[in-house]
Order: sequence, then structure tokens, then C-alpha cells
Amino acid sequence: MDAIDKLTHWMITEGRRSGDPVKVVSHFCSSLIEAGVPFWRVNIGQRFANPLLIAWGVVWTPDGTESYDVTHERMLTDGYVGSSFEHLMIHRAPLHKSLRGLDLESDHLSYIEFAEVGGTDYYATLMYYGDGSLHGCTFVTQSDAGFLPEHLKMIEAALPALSAAMEPITMRKSSQSLLRTYLGAGPSRAVWDGSIRRGERTSLEAVVMFSDLRGFTALSDNAKEEDLFGALNGYFDVVVQAVEEMQGDVLKFMGDGILSIFPIASPDERAHQCRQSVLAAQKILADLAVLNQDRSKAHLTPLEIGIGLNSGQVSYGNIGSPGRLDFTVLGGAVNVASRIEGLTKSLGHRVLATKAIAQETPECFRPCGTHDVRGLDRQIGLFHLIEAESG
Repeated sequence: MDAIDKLTHWMITEGRRSGDPVKVVSHFCSSLIEAGVPFWRVNIGQRFANPLLIAWGVVWTPDGTESYDVTHERMLTDGYVGSSFEHLMIHRAPLHKSLRGLDLESDHLSYIEFAEVGGTDYYATLMYYGDGSLHGCTFVTQSDAGFLPEHLKMIEAALPALSAAMEPITMRKSSQSLLRTYLGAGPSRAVWDGSIRRGERTSLEAVVMFSDLRGFTALSDNAKEEDLFGALNGYFDVVVQAVEEMQGDVLKFMGDGILSIFPIASPDERAHQCRQSVLAAQKILADLAVLNQDRSKAHLTPLEIGIGLNSGQVSYGNIGSPGRLDFTVLGGAVNVASRIEGLTKSLGHRVLATKAIAQETPECFRPCGTHDVRGLDRQIGLFHLIEAESG
């Protein structure tokens, strides 16, 4: 069995089953190096369908192997425009380029950077997946002789096996990324692990955060569509980043409302998760102020927000019809969080919380009386977040 046959066998057996892209690419590179291919840097890039990420990949060097993600925004920068990856996607053909005697004015920056650290030759080619999609690979050497024809022949001969190992990894990564994008980290793990039947649910304790834009109806009626979507995206960015930074899960966008939770796995976590939710609320207000400064400079209406915080038992799982499911969280604690958020405008405070939250972070709240909450047969005590401007 020659080197390529041996590598192919490993890729379609152990490599394909491993689910480990770093292991797969490392083995691919080390095997070809042993066969005489003078790799110095290898980049195995894969495209996938995702609203936030357009590609991911694995880079191998003699110092180690690591993976990376590529956003849609990256594709609009000089890092991609004019690169070998763009060449591959446009021309659907390999590219072999010497890194000697480059033109600093016209050659892509990546070639120049590789040449500056000793790169002598560059090869870019395609991988083909079973669904017909194309993916790019690049190879750099520091060998004085560059890549010889026999080296390129071995690379091309080994690529189908590499594709066979990397395609299922890419499909899993793509599916998991899509689930996380639309469901949030916690729910996506539950669905991926098999919690997919209608009516299947789990009860747990959690801090529930419900946030909503103020004046959204007026904004919808009066703003241009472009401005409306810009406002929503800016607001969503602020809330999602704050919640995720504090290890919460954003579960739903409901118009301009956002439902988030901070799961409480054990009683020992209750105080911590309450504090995390409060930190998230504080960060939302701070980041919203920055966003509003930018909106003011652009002569756009500032955005106002209301936030309700509560904790309690919730049910977490699938609802819907046999052909269309929704993964959500339901329960009285969710309803109360939503209802007290609705009181933020009339009470004049942007963040309201129940006693269950305030008692865990007493330095952050002041009482603001007892109030009727729609759906409850009794008044409940509410607390407002202490904000800097209110002293």
C-alpha cells in the first residue's frame, strides 16, 4: 500500500468517524510530508449556508493546527477580494503561483506576507463535496524548489479522501451553527441531542428576561423600511450580545420583543444567575446609550427599551404541529416577566424586577411599590434598577 492509498484508507475510516477537523487536517499534512510534499502552511477552507458565517476552515503549520470562522462581512474586505479563494470560486480551477518576484502593487497581500516570511511557492485548489458544493484549499512551501509536479499530483490524489473525511464534519458544524443561530445555545444543544418530538419538554428553574422596544409601532408607521430594519438590528445586537456575554440564552424574537433565559441548574446557582441577568440588563442600557449616540449623529430617533426580570419554574421544549415545531419556554414565570416589562413605561423605569431577582442583588434595586399584574389575582412587589442618571 503506497502513501496515498494508506492516507485514503485512514481518511475514509478513522478520519471520517473522528469528527475532529484538526485531527483530520493534521494527519493529512503529516502523511503527505512523510511522502515528500514540502508543506509549510496549509489552509483547508469550507463554505456553508449560515446567516452569520459563510465559511470555516482549518490552518496547519509546523507549530500547530487550529480552526477559524469567516463572517459574511469578511468576504467584502481585501482579505478575500483578489485572494486565491476568490479565484477558486470564480474560475473553478487550481492556481499555482510562485512567491518570488511578486509585484507589491498588484499581487494580493496574502502572497506578499507569505513571501516575506520565507514562502517560495503557492498552490490553491478545490475540494468537491457530495452535495455539489466547492471548497478551497491553499498550500504554501518554503522549499527552494517549490512545489514540483509530483507534489501537486499527490495533493490532488489525496483530496477526494480529505473531502470524504471533512464533509460530514462540515455538515454537522453547519447544522449545529444553524440551530444555535435560530434557537440559542441551550435549546440548540437539546435539539441536537434528540429532544425533537412534539410535546417533549423539560421543567427547570430559570431567570427570565423579556425586553421590548418603546414606540415601535410609531417607528414602524413613520420610518423608512431601511431605517426600521437598521433600528431592529442595532437593538437586537445590543440585547443578544449582552445576554450571551453573561451566559444567557436568547430564545425568541417576537416582533420587537426578545425572550431570554438564564437557566438555574441547582439552588447554588440561583444568586449567580440572578446577578448575571442584572449585569446583562446593565450592559444593554450602556450599549444602547452608545447606539443612540451613533443614531443621533445620523439624525435618527433614539431607541427606548423596557426590560422585565423574573425567576421561577418554566417548561422548556417543543410545541407546534406535526409538520412545524417551535422550541420555546413557557410558564407563569415567563408571563410575569413579559407583563412587568409592560409596566416599565407607566412606572417610569426602564428595568423592573420581581423580589426573586432583587433580593439576590439588593444593591442594584430599589422598591417601587406593589402593582396589579395582568393575569395574577394579587398584587406583587416590584423593584426598579438603580441607574446612574437617577442617582
